[in-house]
Amino acid sequence: MKIFLVSLWLTLSTLTIAQGQITLRILVQDAESGKSLPGATVVLMPGQIGTTTDAIGSATLIAPAAGRYLITCSFVGYENHTDSLTLTGNDSLTVKLREGEELEEVVVTSTRSNRSIDDIPTRIEAITGEELDEKSNMRPGDIRMQLNESTGIQVQQTSPVSANANIRIQGLDGRYTQILQDGLPLYSGFASGLSILQIPPLNLRQVEVIKGSASTLYGGGAIAGLVNLITKRPTEKQELSFMMNGTTAKGLDLSGFWGQKFKKVGVTLFAARNTQQEYDPAETTFSALPNYERYTVNPKLYFYLNPTATLVVGGMGNWEDRIGGDMQVIKGQPDNTHQYYERNRSQRLASQLQFDKRFERSILTIKNSISYFNRTITQPGYLFGGHQVASFTEASYTHSGERSEWIGGANLWTEQFTEDKPNQGRNYQYTTVGAFLQNNYEIQPWLTLETGLRGDYHNRYGFFTLPRVSALFKFSEKLTSRLGGGLGYKAPTIFTEEAESVAFRNVRPIDQQTAQAETSLGANFDVNYRTSLFDVLDVSVNQLFFYTQLNHALVIDVPAIITPGPTTDIYRFANADGPIDSRGLETNLRIGYEDFKFYAGYSLVDTRRRYSGVNLNSAVPLTAKHRVNLVAVYELEGKFRLGLEAYYIGQKPLSNGGNSQPYWLMGVMGERRWKHLSIFINFENILNIRQDRYQPVVLPPLPHPSFREVWAPLEGFVANGGLKIFL
Repeated sequence: MKIFLVSLWLTLSTLTIAQGQITLRILVQDAESGKSLPGATVVLMPGQIGTTTDAIGSATLIAPAAGRYLITCSFVGYENHTDSLTLTGNDSLTVKLREGEELEEVVVTSTRSNRSIDDIPTRIEAITGEELDEKSNMRPGDIRMQLNESTGIQVQQTSPVSANANIRIQGLDGRYTQILQDGLPLYSGFASGLSILQIPPLNLRQVEVIKGSASTLYGGGAIAGLVNLITKRPTEKQELSFMMNGTTAKGLDLSGFWGQKFKKVGVTLFAARNTQQEYDPAETTFSALPNYERYTVNPKLYFYLNPTATLVVGGMGNWEDRIGGDMQVIKGQPDNTHQYYERNRSQRLASQLQFDKRFERSILTIKNSISYFNRTITQPGYLFGGHQVASFTEASYTHSGERSEWIGGANLWTEQFTEDKPNQGRNYQYTTVGAFLQNNYEIQPWLTLETGLRGDYHNRYGFFTLPRVSALFKFSEKLTSRLGGGLGYKAPTIFTEEAESVAFRNVRPIDQQTAQAETSLGANFDVNYRTSLFDVLDVSVNQLFFYTQLNHALVIDVPAIITPGPTTDIYRFANADGPIDSRGLETNLRIGYEDFKFYAGYSLVDTRRRYSGVNLNSAVPLTAKHRVNLVAVYELEGKFRLGLEAYYIGQKPLSNGGNSQPYWLMGVMGERRWKHLSIFINFENILNIRQDRYQPVVLPPLPHPSFREVWAPLEGFVANGGLKIFL
């Protein structure tokens, strides 16, 4: 494999086509007065070709070849502006910037298109810039905060003492969501159980979320949607930053990032150490937060082979030792009464390679990743251990015309799980070969149609045809709408939320002779309206309706009270004889007034089980039907930020047929910034909501306890604070 990749790199790096350079002359002006804006920043992408305007607001950029580009202009006190344009020769462009802070256009990568987020028929939510930075201050150790506070996304904890968790998009189990890093699937299968707990957010420049089927470009598993984590890239100006954070719950986070682009080489390096001591605020004698120590490192090298070719080579390592359970056992003081613990030891290693070659109107991309994940789970009298080796290789080609854009490619995805201890016949080896083709076509200035088709062949479950179609309607500059839908599938594995909650104890292997792949049909429709009221208020309203039908869902019989200690329960997987339906709506409102921003969101998620073996038409456990998000932020750019948050979580259905209590979560965050230093503080869950205040979570006997489902926070009120250094 190494010889093949090196040969491929050397071959492709020599395939350069002599092309004339293209000159783009830009004039940046104030939109109201027409006054030139000297010192404005202008960046052409891809390639990160940038400069600043001169004394008359003019700048000249040299593009390596003709083709489609994105140009972003920014100036202090003005809204950023992004244009999509096709360069053919010696071109010129006048950009008019408006004062204020309207929601800026965002360039996304998850659709592999050269278009901005406002020009793509696929509905994408992007967490960028200040919002991403704000969430990172609240929880620097992992990405739960970035995801859990987004409308329609819920983080579900699967272990009450080890804090293992997964994400649910629009009410569907976490295994139906693909988590990617720079478009590479590094967190699937066995590696998904701890994934969102082991991804620090501090080297991310953007998080992109697609809700609903995204299988055309990304294949099986993206039934509920996908989360693409976009890491920072090197720039000509050095970026060197450090962060230190401590919590009242005895947590400590240390991290650093360095990135810089030189003439022919660029480099980024991220490293973090995250630790947590055992924490029991309710004095139940069991940990609400486990004791863990984790190290993460993510280096990348960027080779600019020539003006039209770039090679990126990177690696990722993650090592963690996590133990929760009886506080005396964690502290090394077990006795006849205090015996229970859950220990997770994991190791995650991955390589990342991407080659981009730009032609006149096209881009060839070849990417590869090889990942290794090893994990052992230890409980009294029980040990589960296994490792997964996975690889992903893809070649794609994008061609951009005046009104049409084609994206096509093929990929090979392998995944092999080997159970080390005990060996109960749960090993599997999956190989998937796929090809896809997608077209974006601007039929009229007000209508863009996106159509796609993927064909996947799975070595165990056969061939899958996955069509998808989306349409973008631009009724006016203020009013737009999207309508889309498609098919998806998921190959069965034992790695589900239910199996994770019992640490895979007594979970029988999947019967490969009778099991079927899970399939889905999904659709969504949204309306987006943006306007300015009274020339001072920037208002954006988005209304989304969604529906997903999941067929042949892989289900397991799980008691209402989960007993992870010695038990005679046997858990068997089977395909449900009826569908799971998830339907609902999301409403999002954003208001901006000078330095103030207000955000309100409401989600209604109704996910129903329509198969035998359960109460027919019953709700999927632990999914809140109603949820409200309220956030207010006051910010003086580069100086000060103050944020207030309130989240209402409605009743959640429980496995025993009952319902949880609704509750509010509230928080306050502040940050003071200087040129090279930032100090921040955050108060989370200031109402001190804890599930044990409503009912006991840990049930006797202490040596072999049982646990109720987790439907509310266990750690209660937590404050954190620290500092960031920028050099």
